[in-house]
Amino acid sequence: MDGVLADVYAQFLRMEYEELGIKRSLKDLEGILEMEVFANAEKYVRSKGFFRTAPVIEGSIEGLRYLNDKYNVLIVSSATEFPDSLSEKLYWLNEHYPFITWQQMIFCGKKDSVKGDIMIDDHPKNLDYFDGKTIMFTQPHNAKMDNGKHIRANNWQEVINLL
Repeated sequence: MDGVLADVYAQFLRMEYEELGIKRSLKDLEGILEMEVFANAEKYVRSKGFFRTAPVIEGSIEGLRYLNDKYNVLIVSSATEFPDSLSEKLYWLNEHYPFITWQQMIFCGKKDSVKGDIMIDDHPKNLDYFDGKTIMFTQPHNAKMDNGKHIRANNWQEVINLL
């Protein structure tokens, strides 16, 4: 969900600018994990509203609607690490993707028990164990990664073209 549907980088950048006055571009963040690049990342993700008010990634509503009409889509999110995120992510999904039902949402710790045909994620750690087709959705932290195991998609139009 985060980094594929929810634009958490935009959220981090906004919060860092509002709190510290630091303004930087996504290019400046390439190759560094979110929790390492933002000094107060832990504080931000634990703050009320972080997940609830994250912007939607461009093209994700139309793209997910297309996939949902074609496949049995499940939204899997590692949400239990940050307890406030459970309800915030539920409400966020309901608001932005009303065609996704509660039965299609899986909030968990690790994603390694998830089985299916296709996984789209922005973290190789979630894709590496998956037995099906894997698509790595480009985000700054993975922009320089290529272990040859995953198909890369830079945006939602590319996801649709691949599937």
